[in-house]
Amino acid sequence: MKVLVIGAGNMGLTYAEGMSKSKLLKENIMVMDKSDEKLDELHQILHFDAYSNLEDCIPKADIIFVAVKPYHAEELFKTIKPLVTSDQILISIMAGITIDVIQNLSGVSKVVRAMPNLPASVGLGLTSYVSSSNVSRIELLTVEGLLSTTGKSILVSNENLIDASTGISGSGPAYVFYFMQSMMEAALQMGFSKNDSKLLVSQTFTGAIELFNQSNLSPNSWMQKVASKGGTTQAALDSMDDNNVNELIKEAAFAAFSRAVELGKVS
Repeated sequence: MKVLVIGAGNMGLTYAEGMSKSKLLKENIMVMDKSDEKLDELHQILHFDAYSNLEDCIPKADIIFVAVKPYHAEELFKTIKPLVTSDQILISIMAGITIDVIQNLSGVSKVVRAMPNLPASVGLGLTSYVSSSNVSRIELLTVEGLLSTTGKSILVSNENLIDASTGISGSGPAYVFYFMQSMMEAALQMGFSKNDSKLLVSQTFTGAIELFNQSNLSPNSWMQKVASKGGTTQAALDSMDDNNVNELIKEAAFAAFSRAVELGKVS
């Protein structure tokens, strides 16, 4: 089985690296990019076969992994349309671009839409995915195996949940970094050094996440365990409630969700 990754940006290379370690693949990953600088970089990686022209690599691929920005969708799919066959599977990680749009523009009937996130680059990613009805169960298992090379993957029941997962897991790491940045700034203002502020915040997040993952308790239950009536933690939680932080975070997630839907309408 031959896999082609179109687009050697951060996520494209992350998946190319992850899939290159999969036992499902016996041959090098093909990676296509137009940038001369990127191609020079790709030629130095022994487990990649680098290409600059779609005509040279599309016919060789069994699975085509599209990792380009959504605004490149129309031009790219119109280019590959004369080159694809009915047996090929196309996996897209472009935010907002729907399966129907991909099928109509590319001529490929077997389409998988996936939404990854940045922690995939350290093997801790979460990828939500959904497929067109033309993709068989066996093919879906292959797709799941490839997507899971960068962390975990979940098959969602409908395409709307791909846009929704953009607002939760896709954009979610940025929300966590936003919260971390605020806490680090608070630590600095309290008098901690930059290095100590980073350690205080990063280890707190790491420990809290590990506690959450190793139990069946909800976040609310853990908050109740940490906070005592009239104590310091409760004062912080009361401040967040008073400032409506809970609703603001949900509004932010829905803003990302709505933007994903809007991106799908440009084509």
